[in-house]
Amino acid sequence: MDIIVLNGSPKGKMSATMQSINFIQKSFPQHHLKIIHISQNLPKIEKDDGLFRGILDDIQSADGVIWGFPLYYFLVHSNYKRFIEMITEKNAESVFETKYTAALSTSIHFFDHTAHNYIRAVCDDLNMNFVGSFSADMYDLVKRKERQRLLLFAEDFFQAVENRRVTSKTYQPLTYSSFEYHPGDPGEQIDARGKEILVITDSVDTQTNLGKMIERFRKSFSGEVQVCDLNQLNIKGACQGCCQCGLENRCIYQGQDDFIDFYNSKVKTADILVFAGTIRDRYLSSRWKLFFDRSFFNGHSPSLFGKQMGYLLSGPLSQIANLRQILESYTGFQEANLVDVITDEVGDSGQIDALLDSLATRLVQLSDKHYVKPWDFLILGGRKVFRDDIWGRLRFVFQADDAFYRSHGMYDFPQKDVKMRVRNATMMLLTKIPRFKKEFIRRLKGEMIKPHQNVLGR
Repeated sequence: MDIIVLNGSPKGKMSATMQSINFIQKSFPQHHLKIIHISQNLPKIEKDDGLFRGILDDIQSADGVIWGFPLYYFLVHSNYKRFIEMITEKNAESVFETKYTAALSTSIHFFDHTAHNYIRAVCDDLNMNFVGSFSADMYDLVKRKERQRLLLFAEDFFQAVENRRVTSKTYQPLTYSSFEYHPGDPGEQIDARGKEILVITDSVDTQTNLGKMIERFRKSFSGEVQVCDLNQLNIKGACQGCCQCGLENRCIYQGQDDFIDFYNSKVKTADILVFAGTIRDRYLSSRWKLFFDRSFFNGHSPSLFGKQMGYLLSGPLSQIANLRQILESYTGFQEANLVDVITDEVGDSGQIDALLDSLATRLVQLSDKHYVKPWDFLILGGRKVFRDDIWGRLRFVFQADDAFYRSHGMYDFPQKDVKMRVRNATMMLLTKIPRFKKEFIRRLKGEMIKPHQNVLGR
C-alpha cells in the first residue's frame, strides 16, 4: 500500500516523530510510506499553488494518510494549522474524503489529548475514515515494549485500510450562525484606575462581529485601551523547534522581528489582557497559533503572572469543548486569571453588550484585588509533568526553566516534606495495632476536618 505521512514538525526529517515513522517503514517494508514535510516547507507551499496541488495529488492516489506531528502549545505547530486552513480555503476537502487515516504524535504528554482531539475532529470534518491515535513519549522508541506497542498500532491501521474497515465518527459537523451583532452605545464608562489594558486580535475589521465586539469593549472604558492586530506585527517566521531558547530564553529570531520586543514590552507589562479571535476549523486562526508558538521563548515557565484575562470570540465555541479547555488551561498555566469568555453565539446584541460591560467591570475589579482562581486538575497535573521532566531528563536543555523553577519553589516534590514523611511512617506503624486501628477509624472523620474547625474558630 501507499501511505502519505503529513509531517507536522518544523524540523523535517530531524523530527523525533519521524523516527517512529521510519521505524514503522522498516518494520513493514511491504508498504511504502512517503513523508511530506508540511510544517518545514509551509512558506513554499503557501506561495506555490503547484506544490500544494502536488501534495493533494499524492494524497488522492494514496491508500491512507498518517498525520504525524509533535506537540506545540496544546496543539499542532502553527504551520501545520495553516496547512489545514488551506484545505478549506482552496476547496480541497474532497481529496481527503473517505481516505483512511490515523494520527501519531510525540511529546512529553502535556495536553497531548487536546492536540489529538483537534486532529480527530479535523478528520471527521473532512469525512475521513479515522482508525486511531497514538501518542508516544518523545523517547518511547528506545524502549522495546513501546516499540511493540507502536507496531501493533501500525498493523491495526494497515489492516483497517486493507479490509476497508467501518470506522466511527466522534465529532459532529459545526453549525455556524448567521447572526449579525449590532452594538449599542455604552452607558457609564469604566475607570480603569491606571490599569494597562491590551486587546490582541487577528482582525480589526469593524464590519465583522469580532471587530464590533472589540470596539464595543474598548468603548466600555473612559481611558485608553490598546488594540494590537497580530497581522500588522512583524513576525518573521514560525517556531523552529530548535530549543535554543531553553538555555537562557533567547530565541533565534531575537532582533530579527518585532515579536519578542512586543511580548516583553506590551504583553508582559499589561495588567489586563483580552485575546480576540474568530474560530477557524476547530481552533482559532493559524496567526493566533503563531503567537502562542513563538511565545515559547519563555520556555515551560509562566510569563503572565497575576494578569486578568478575557476572550472575545466569534464562532461556535459551545460546540468545541476542546477549544474551551485549551483556552482555560492556557490561562491557568500562565498563572493568570480567566474572567470570562464571550462569544457572538448568544445571538442577541443587547445581551452581548451587557456581557462586555460586565467583563470590563470585573477585569478592573479583580485586577485591583489581585485575584487568581485556584488550579484545577489539568493545571496542577500539567505543572507536575513539567516539574518532573525539567528536573529530570530535560534539565540540561531547558536550563532557563530549571533556574526559574528553583527560584520560584516549583520543585515541590512530596518527599522533601520530612515532617509529613515522619508522620506517615509513624501512623502506618501504629495502625497495625488493633486497638489503635479501631480508635483511628472511629476518630478519622473528625480529625480530617479538625484543621478547618480551628480556622473557623479563629
